[in-house]
Amino acid sequence: METMYEKVQAILARQLRVDPAIVTLETQIKKDLGADSLDILQLLMRIEDQYGIVIPDKALATFNTVGDVVTYLEQEGTQI
Repeated sequence: METMYEKVQAILARQLRVDPAIVTLETQIKKDLGADSLDILQLLMRIEDQYGIVIPDKALATFNTVGDVVTYLEQEGTQI
């Protein structure tokens, strides 16, 4: 069974067309992966659509690292 991190890692790698191996919990989404705000919004929309959840806009502003996204989803009890 995949962990939350592995699922987010796979989605990010696919969306940003990067090697999943470079996507760690400490990876900064904008700085390290070259994502812009639109990329992050699309990532979260993809997670929302794919798994039937809603991520509030205020949470979006707190996501700097991959770990931030994973932690948020785990704290919310999201099952993706």
